[in-house]
Amino acid sequence: MKTTAIYVRRSVSDADKGNNSLSIAAQKEECIRFLGEGADFRIYCDDGKSGKDIEHRPAFQEMMTDARNGEISRIIVKKYDRFSRNMREYLNITDTLDKLGVSVISLSEPFNTETKEGRMMRNNLLNFAEFERETIAARVADAYDTKARETGFYQGGKVYFGYVPERRTINGKTGSVLVPGDEAAAITAAYEIYKEPSNSLSDVIKRLREIFIGKENFNIDVTQISRLLESPLYVRADAEIYRYYAAQGVEMLDDISAYDGVHGLFLHGYRNNRKGIKPFIKVGYHEGLIDSETWLAVQDKKSHNHKIPSNGTSVNSWLTGLVKCAHCGYSPFIVSSWNTKHTRQYRYYHDNGYRRFGGCLRQTWKTHPDDVEQAVFEAMKERIKTLEIAKKKRSKPSAEVEKINSELAACDEEIRDLMAKLPKADNVLFGYIQSRIAELHDKKTALEKKLNQRQRKQKEVDTKPLSEPLKKWDSLSLEEKREVAATMIEVVRVSDENGIEIEFSI
Repeated sequence: MKTTAIYVRRSVSDADKGNNSLSIAAQKEECIRFLGEGADFRIYCDDGKSGKDIEHRPAFQEMMTDARNGEISRIIVKKYDRFSRNMREYLNITDTLDKLGVSVISLSEPFNTETKEGRMMRNNLLNFAEFERETIAARVADAYDTKARETGFYQGGKVYFGYVPERRTINGKTGSVLVPGDEAAAITAAYEIYKEPSNSLSDVIKRLREIFIGKENFNIDVTQISRLLESPLYVRADAEIYRYYAAQGVEMLDDISAYDGVHGLFLHGYRNNRKGIKPFIKVGYHEGLIDSETWLAVQDKKSHNHKIPSNGTSVNSWLTGLVKCAHCGYSPFIVSSWNTKHTRQYRYYHDNGYRRFGGCLRQTWKTHPDDVEQAVFEAMKERIKTLEIAKKKRSKPSAEVEKINSELAACDEEIRDLMAKLPKADNVLFGYIQSRIAELHDKKTALEKKLNQRQRKQKEVDTKPLSEPLKKWDSLSLEEKREVAATMIEVVRVSDENGIEIEFSI
């Protein structure tokens, strides 16, 4: 036998507004009064749940399941926006309920939804409800950004692995400060393990499980580890970290003097989808867990590994993603074939730029992947020898660093010249000067980022973690070889005419 369902919902914002008419008790009472004494009904209650969607409302999901099972004849709600504030979702739900023969009755909107006029009025009300929800969400986000800019307190919401919030008073203001928790040791271990050139993210997971064996609730995957290894939350931020983010164009809210080598950072808006929101970074009141040298070494390693795509061709070569055509700049893919007796495999490069606009010189290269891999391997060993010899001598500025510094000086000089011309410029020239200065600033940002990376690599290179894997190269897995290559090499340019050119990153 079918029954009447009463659906009641209250969001957190309703409670904050002190709206008693939308309290759970008030909604239940009004719906039961509408049905009258002796009526058969079943109550479905979602307290503290948003009207944004139905996925996070267990009582609503249960009600829909009962409706599909033929147990419900109609649904009573206080207002249509209790049902859903998402217009598209609401229409999908009501369409499903119509097909099941289940009607929806609102006590606050007295119109008949069986007529087209009534449905239009209902849809207009829901449009306004959805607009209100989005407006409230925007206000909350703006308030969050404002508070995040003003203080180094933890703003709530996202729970950070390795820390727990604790109420403290700092500079006369009280808020939540992150303090190391039981998982902090896992963060420190993860950075130490991953910074070794031969270790991958999978190795980090494996080692952490060995270290924290028996720990309850210790369950973390590769994606989570990857994000934790990129977060500035954990770094003991110093001047090097300031320059690292300043070079990326992130808005720096604090002066470089605030980067004291003790406190961690909050990076806001980095994954924000709202247009016009520039990422900004704020020094937190919490202490970091990782020294800046280790943190930067991990970022350099991850930036190199990002160059290697996870595609089907990666199983064929440990140089996938690093090899480029010297003519068109595109990465080739590898095709394989066997001899007639199927006893020997041959590999060939096919140029991805061959069929693109303008085309490259040829589709198949005469230079084979086996020859490139062998040449690169020998060059890597020679590079390590050169670095070991260089460590015994007094270091000198590299030609590349000097070139970057020269280009930065040229940019500064041109910007100064253009700024001097601004007061006398007409509207056309003023616009040109502004545009050119913006281009120069972008160029400076890119050069400064490259300079910082080069300087850190020169300072941090430790040949031992690289030379050891090279000594046992044949016993390494394909993934392990890729990790070592990505740490050492920027790009390998190949052409049949000029051979193999290797640009090292160390």
